[in-house]
Amino acid sequence: MALDGIRMPDGCYADGTWELKMHVTDLHRDVSLRVTGEIHIGGVMLKLVEKLDVKKDWSDHALWWEKKKMWLLKTHWTLDKYGIQADARLLFTPQHKLLRLQLPNMKHMKVKVNFSDRVFKAVSDICKTFNIRHPEEASLLRKPRDPKKKKKKLEEAEEAALELEGPLLTPGSASEIIYIGPVKGSIYSSPGLYSKTMTPTYDSRDGSPLSPTTAWFGDSPLSEGNPSILAVSQPISSPDILAKLYKSQSLLDKAKINQGWLDSSRSLMEQDVKENEVLLLRFKYHSFFDLNPKYDAIRVNQLYEQAKWAILLEEIECTEEEMMMFAALQYHINKLSIMSSGNHMNNSEKEVDEVDAALSDLEITLEGGKTSNTLGDITSIPELADYVKVFKPKKLTLKGYKQYWCTFKDITISCYKSKEEAHGTPSLQMNLRGCEVTPDVNISSQKFNIKLLIPVADGMNEIWLRCDAEKPYAHWMAACRLASKGKTMADSSYNLEVQNILSFLKMQHMNPDPQFIAEPAVTNDINSECLVSPRYLKKYKNKQISARILEAHQNVAQMSLIEAKMRFIQAWQSLPEFGITHFLAKFQGGKRDELIGITYNRLIRMDASTGDAIKTWRFANMKQWNVNWEIKMVTVEFADEPSLAFICAEVDCKVVHEFIGGYIFLSTRAKDQNESLDEEMFYKLTSGWV
Repeated sequence: MALDGIRMPDGCYADGTWELKMHVTDLHRDVSLRVTGEIHIGGVMLKLVEKLDVKKDWSDHALWWEKKKMWLLKTHWTLDKYGIQADARLLFTPQHKLLRLQLPNMKHMKVKVNFSDRVFKAVSDICKTFNIRHPEEASLLRKPRDPKKKKKKLEEAEEAALELEGPLLTPGSASEIIYIGPVKGSIYSSPGLYSKTMTPTYDSRDGSPLSPTTAWFGDSPLSEGNPSILAVSQPISSPDILAKLYKSQSLLDKAKINQGWLDSSRSLMEQDVKENEVLLLRFKYHSFFDLNPKYDAIRVNQLYEQAKWAILLEEIECTEEEMMMFAALQYHINKLSIMSSGNHMNNSEKEVDEVDAALSDLEITLEGGKTSNTLGDITSIPELADYVKVFKPKKLTLKGYKQYWCTFKDITISCYKSKEEAHGTPSLQMNLRGCEVTPDVNISSQKFNIKLLIPVADGMNEIWLRCDAEKPYAHWMAACRLASKGKTMADSSYNLEVQNILSFLKMQHMNPDPQFIAEPAVTNDINSECLVSPRYLKKYKNKQISARILEAHQNVAQMSLIEAKMRFIQAWQSLPEFGITHFLAKFQGGKRDELIGITYNRLIRMDASTGDAIKTWRFANMKQWNVNWEIKMVTVEFADEPSLAFICAEVDCKVVHEFIGGYIFLSTRAKDQNESLDEEMFYKLTSGWV
């Protein structure tokens, strides 16, 4: 046509075509195509590849619109439908890009992740490749930048040093890079293990693989090396690593770190994640479902590692006795890990009849495990009755504990002046539904306190209970925890809760055997500087810490490797601060910034300086929650109490909204349902309308 080459003032040609500018990232080339608004995206890519005339597999490439921060993945859509005009600049780039992933054990791994997938899907693919079940509990977190370090190169040098210290897989060539998720035309894809009828994959004692590596890692490059390395705990080799990572953190510092969680309903590219960037893979939601050593050796180990680092870096508070107990468990796990890796280098020696293993597992499942419930438990609700010391702290008070005869029925504690008056009117009565229960225990001084924050109309009433010994404390503590959730002692979990509390206390005992004499060689082998947080290294000498760790080790010395890791995780879960994710917020009617704490079953309004709970709201009592995206306000409505409203400070309210929706989503899981994830339900609960 004669008008083909005539260009109009608006940049379009007289025949209705216009130039679309594109940049091909692989070739570092700018290319222009003559197009019309009616051409579809698939046609644009086809024209582009033909014009490039480079023999290459382009199947993983897609178009990215820089200005709008969006992938053009709907290839049947036209340019007009997307709203693309002559002023647009598109990138033709691979969807799978390199990412440096820091696992919970602080080791780095280079992986190729789909930058066009939503983060929730990308994390699911990562976890499938690493054989970590229940990926909905994990997510990606941006590495917090230290404001004191102005030079970015210095931080990168430190990261490289950490990576060289013990990489899980040395990335040397393209074949050694792990591809996450299905890649068109590629052999790399990991089915993951999600079938409920699967046979046990790991030895339940030490976490070593039972079957050939190809059976449980598929075509993943991990099967070419030593796949069990993800399930093996590697001891901290030098106290310098701990010292570099350690920072004294306030609650406000912790709240700032939580700003870095990525949005699960948007892709990595949409959130400005760059190729080769370091992201942290962490267990985001502290609600660990169906944790089974037979299938979850890698998941258990990575959970143990996340717990270990949280305690060593003092991201979570614990007492001195608890720190020594955690150190003893670490020492035990380190010893057994070294022995286990030596014993299982050749898995061909271990022959397991998988049919027998499956039948054994089925038998345990059908029997429901050992149970101590009697018929009496079905017909009557257990009660507690004992003399307990009660304290009601008030400002400017010097009064101490007062002894009462206390009865615990259903979810209510009634206090009487004496046992004889128990049939009369109680002096004090407490309904524990929705209360906060915090332990305050010191084994060496025989202090067994339970701190209760009971919700009332204008806040929380604080009551302290003191028991005389471990056994009554365990029963009262277990009953209080269940009552806070609206459950009675007739609940099947009561006896298990009592046993968990008793075993947690038992591990903290310091009863050195008079016949036990620590040899210098054994003491030197402990490497106590890497087992406790730096605060204790300033307080005690290494020999003193080593001696205390050896004392505590006697309580755990008979445990198997996987049992010790599970006990470590359970002890972590027993800490008062466990599972609380903090965010800075300004509450409606409040004058200053406070903290909102989010856990698996409740929201907590907290004092920003002390961390004390001011008010608690349970998810079970929640009707709905809404977000005003313009003013960053989250409003939560409850069934029988006033609604809660707060504005998110220094954090996108989408992060807070996703935590609430995420925990609601996790609460819908059940063991009898199909283990495939309902992604759409997750997005409905967490994505919102932005």
